[in-house]
Amino acid sequence: MRETLLEIKGLTKAYPGVIANSDVSFSIGRGEVHALLGENGAGKSTLVKMIYGLVKPDSGSMRLNGSAFAPQDPHAARASGVAMVFQHFSLFEALSVAENVALGMENPPKPRDLARQIREVSETYGLPLDPDRTVGGLSAGERQRVEIIRCLLQEPKLLIMDEPTSVLTPQEVEILFQTLRKLSAEGTAILYISHKLEEIRSLCETATILRLGKVVETCDPRDTTARQLAELMVGASFDAVTREARAPGAVRLAVHNLSARSPNAFGTALKDVSFEVRAGEVLGIGGVAGNGQDELLAALSGEIVTRPEMVEFDGTPVGGQGPEARRTAGLLSAPEERLGHAAAPDMSLTENAILTAAAREGLMKNGFLDWSGARGFTEKVIKAFDVRTPGPGTAARALSGGNLQKFVIGREVMQRPEVLVVNQPTWGVDAAAAAAIRQALLHLAGEGAAVVVISQDLDELMEVADRFAALNEGRLSDIRPVQGLTVEQIGLMMGGAHDMEVAHVEA
Repeated sequence: MRETLLEIKGLTKAYPGVIANSDVSFSIGRGEVHALLGENGAGKSTLVKMIYGLVKPDSGSMRLNGSAFAPQDPHAARASGVAMVFQHFSLFEALSVAENVALGMENPPKPRDLARQIREVSETYGLPLDPDRTVGGLSAGERQRVEIIRCLLQEPKLLIMDEPTSVLTPQEVEILFQTLRKLSAEGTAILYISHKLEEIRSLCETATILRLGKVVETCDPRDTTARQLAELMVGASFDAVTREARAPGAVRLAVHNLSARSPNAFGTALKDVSFEVRAGEVLGIGGVAGNGQDELLAALSGEIVTRPEMVEFDGTPVGGQGPEARRTAGLLSAPEERLGHAAAPDMSLTENAILTAAAREGLMKNGFLDWSGARGFTEKVIKAFDVRTPGPGTAARALSGGNLQKFVIGREVMQRPEVLVVNQPTWGVDAAAAAAIRQALLHLAGEGAAVVVISQDLDELMEVADRFAALNEGRLSDIRPVQGLTVEQIGLMMGGAHDMEVAHVEA
């Protein structure tokens, strides 16, 4: 039995119309790697925000090191020995690594001393960093190192990590796990949040599972299957994703030597990207975040216009067309950023449906909007994709992230596209919802659509894709059949290895 570091008793937090956490109690031992699991809206984020001082509980108490612990803000939490690495990085791209680290410290040392500390700590924990490099030029994995090193310089007793592997290659994941195991052996407790259940089973010795704001189970994930963990999270069993045998048809989408600048100053230009996708086929494109995924979707959707011949849809050059012309023809897309890009936050779900479905669903008649038809289409999406919402008149921003994701994907799938390009289709959704979305994509391909799935979730790509390629610094690797690919080979492809190197690993 480990000595208790953090004890949580009866934490409760309510917001208007929802109880985020209800009487939550559990403890974390010194040096323990403890998973916090739950579907979207289960209360994980609110709970860790209370531990980190971002949210004050309505009732309940915490004890850290045997003393009362009620941080008024993150400064107080850090002073008590609690550090947190957030899912979305809080770094200034125009500043150096050392400057970003200094901004996160209460009393940073002199620049020369800080640079030395960064080098020493990063090398000690196997996360090498150059303190003088500009953050804007770092990979996503290196940016995460900056966040981790900033926390480790505080010598935390408890390190909270929120979805830490979502931007890493398999090789980088293993390096991170080695670091976390080293920290654990030295007595640092780790509270680990992730939707990747096999990672939980590999790394964590205890898992606390939340459902609708309450603790429903505490177990040893090493003795529990990933499916059992998922069913505990959602409170029910759900169907596994099934693949239907299908023979690829004619080429629906062809990309020829696609090169394009990124509209973002710190984005990644596309460099000579070529591939084809046939009817009934799912092409999976993996890669660490920031290697051109957003730019590729924008070039395929028409948000980035290129030379006409660079993108062909059913043999017709469309690279020079904008999004509306491509949508009308049947080339649809769903971007990664759901709120603000895929959906207008203050518009209702019905209005958001009209934004992308007006032409294909015939929602515009003689210059007037068919509001009845739009509401009917929106209700079909809500029902088919189990979107938890009061109704089609609800504003997009009022939905949880997972439910908005289900709506965005459902809105596109229900339009029966000939080609569908999606980026991070199951980002932030629970296991049951992810399975339903993946099944919908496979069903769409089964009906003859060509589907391109861009994702950082390798398990997802292996589950739905027929062929796989990886983006690295805006270049696409050789495309390989998914069947027979190993995690090591995929990691090499994501890291920019040439096909000969990947083949050597295979041999």
